Amino acid sequence: MLKEFKEFAMKGNVIDMAIGVIVGGAFGKIVTSLVNDIIMPFFGFVTAGMDFKSLKWVLKEAVKEGDKIVKPEAAIAYGAFIQNIIDFLIIAFSIFMVIRLITKAKNRIKPAPAIEPEPEAPKTPTQEELLTEIRDLLKQNADAKQ
Repeated sequence: MLKEFKEFAMKGNVIDMAIGVIVGGAFGKIVTSLVNDIIMPFFGFVTAGMDFKSLKWVLKEAVKEGDKIVKPEAAIAYGAFIQNIIDFLIIAFSIFMVIRLITKAKNRIKPAPAIEPEPEAPKTPTQEELLTEIRDLLKQNADAKQ
């Protein structure tokens, strides 16, 4: 079992996938920082200082006794959801652009295969040609018997 696991772990695809996960995690942090530190403050500025993270729909207010919260509020935090959607769209667009650039680079490096004309199918004889050939063979066979 240990040998099988070692063979599995050393396959090229598994190692490539591990590298992809690590790079993807780092890329995700960069995009999250882009959204949180650059894009969302801009949207906040445009929307008169509104912070998307704090947007929520309160279903039930928190119960407090003095300064102590006895029961926290029940709320739907749709602002955080909007921010996560923006994160996803930026990540998806960034990955699309990277893959597009890689594909273009591969196409420039590897020349397109030359298109060769398809060989013509051998010409099949017509019915008249076949009958003429049969007649000639029969005639030769008859002459050979005599």
